Amino acid sequence: MTAGTHQQAGPERAPRRALRLGRAGHGFVAAYVVLLIAFGVMPTVYAIYLAFTNAGDSFSGLSNFTTAASDFRYLPAIGHIALYLVFWLVALVVFVVGLALMLHRLASRGVSTTVRFLFYIPGALAGAASVMVWLFMLDPTVSPVSFLLRGLGMPTFGDVVAPGHLPVLFTLIAFWTGAGGWIVVMFGALNNISSEILESARLDGASAWQTARRIQIPMLRKWIVYMVILAFAGGTQLFVEPTLLSQASVGVAGRDYSPNQLSYDFAFQNNDLNTAAAISVELLLVGLIVAAVFVARSGFFDAD
Repeated sequence: MTAGTHQQAGPERAPRRALRLGRAGHGFVAAYVVLLIAFGVMPTVYAIYLAFTNAGDSFSGLSNFTTAASDFRYLPAIGHIALYLVFWLVALVVFVVGLALMLHRLASRGVSTTVRFLFYIPGALAGAASVMVWLFMLDPTVSPVSFLLRGLGMPTFGDVVAPGHLPVLFTLIAFWTGAGGWIVVMFGALNNISSEILESARLDGASAWQTARRIQIPMLRKWIVYMVILAFAGGTQLFVEPTLLSQASVGVAGRDYSPNQLSYDFAFQNNDLNTAAAISVELLLVGLIVAAVFVARSGFFDAD
């Protein structure tokens, strides 16, 4: 009798334990959901409302969008951010994946942890602090790499931050700040690849490059897509870098280099919150469309 009662108690306790774990999970998620609604969903809904109304809160259709598009600064800002995104995304995919593969190869030699830590340190700096560091690095009069800048034919700070150099400079700043975290993520994903698969490839005579190209990179596909989606969304929001560079270089980058800056200018210089909101909604829409295309094309949610 006692044994039978004990056997029945085990199955009865399992659902209760699962219920307790479920409640704990909901508790952890609840705080994030509250913050997401307060600082994500509600501001987005309010921005959409402003984008389709005028100062009198009456429906204005697409007039705010046409006002933004007809501004002489709009198309140049779109061109600037498009060129920057090309540099940024290509550099991120190529170098992050390449460096993660290199670290994975070095893991057995005991130096991978130290190198990963060094890569991750810049990510601990806030965006403004990172730009200030780079302003120091890019000034030939004080930079520790001034010999390199002068060797490239850029003896003054104005030469370094010339308008044609800005997409590359912003890419360097963004990569230095954000790539370390993604390298750690990719390294973790590589560690999830079965060692038996890699060992089989090695026994079959595959080189390191063949193993990376035919096994590791294809198995990183979803992580790469995830990285590109978030990097694209963040790249369209370029603001801190050109703003601080504009102040440091007396307007070389301009206050309207990116659409995000242009939106800020409409809101706080022209006192036109509705047009500013329209630009913000456009950036949101572009980000959602690009994310949807990448997810659909890559089979992001398909079971492996």
